[in-house]
Amino acid sequence: MPIEATIIILDNSEFMRNGDYQPSRFHAQSDAVNTVFQSKVDSNPENSVGLMTMAGKGPEVLVTNTKDLGQVLAAIHTASGKIGGNTDIPTAIAVAQLALKHRQNKNLRQRIIAFVGSPMEGPAADERNMIKLAKKLKKNNVAVDIVAFGDGMEEGEQSVLKAFVDNANSNDNSHYVSIPPGPQLLSDVLVSSAVLAGDHGIPEELMGNPEAAAPGAPTGNFEFGVDPSLDPELALALRMSMEEEQARQAAAAATQPPASATEAAPAAAKPDAAYPPDEADDDDEEALLKRALAMSEGDDVDMSGHDGEDDEDEDMSEDEAIAKAIQMSMKENAGEPKEPPKKS
Repeated sequence: MPIEATIIILDNSEFMRNGDYQPSRFHAQSDAVNTVFQSKVDSNPENSVGLMTMAGKGPEVLVTNTKDLGQVLAAIHTASGKIGGNTDIPTAIAVAQLALKHRQNKNLRQRIIAFVGSPMEGPAADERNMIKLAKKLKKNNVAVDIVAFGDGMEEGEQSVLKAFVDNANSNDNSHYVSIPPGPQLLSDVLVSSAVLAGDHGIPEELMGNPEAAAPGAPTGNFEFGVDPSLDPELALALRMSMEEEQARQAAAAATQPPASATEAAPAAAKPDAAYPPDEADDDDEEALLKRALAMSEGDDVDMSGHDGEDDEDEDMSEDEAIAKAIQMSMKENAGEPKEPPKKS
């Protein structure tokens, strides 16, 4: 946010009685001055604003730089009783520069905002003299904003006020805004212009362009469809979100490997879910046959399934084991001696 000391120059000439700006040029201008004061003071607690007139008996400083809104409103009320005469723009700007030179806080940047609703007459119509004054302001680091409305809007390409601002401009710190009569208030159009863009923390490219608006047409061709004058925080948040998304996409594109490398990468080995066939059932059946054979011979039985049978018994098939068990049982019943076990 800019840290500035600002002097607002109020047009209190006879032309301010015109009613083409509701309710009148002077009251529309007074409302805009109030808006400018609030924007400047709210943007930074160090900012201060002063007010002066440039018509009547001559340019007059009504209130020096202050942060008190009450003093500014009282000065506007005083200026409403001094409407008359013609403007003296060069003298008013010179007085405003002198008032800024004597500001209390020398660290504050200097800015002059002049409302011009009267035609260019007298010294103000001398373009050469106005350009000379603009270069002097630029040399002294004084920014100038011109708000032209009513008769202050010059027809044709040759605009003295526009040339004045162009020569006073340094690093885009000065602006010229032309506001034609229309349904919108002077203050509403001004707050969405480049004059107050920096005070709201909004880049100027987001703001509307009142100069390009046709008479009676609403101003503003706003990005994202959001009017920064109505919701400056939302407009700024949308722009920041867009920039962050663009940065994220750029970073992702930079870190993404080429498609060929991705295809050439070996596939991850999958765990083998297959299990070997369970042979426990066959082993149990063979053990049962051996125990049955041992019981028929009257031997002790090992419940764990391990006995003293030799490899020949182990190699017998199921049918042979059953036949042998039956034969042994028949011999036992007949009183025949048991067949001695074979030695290994």
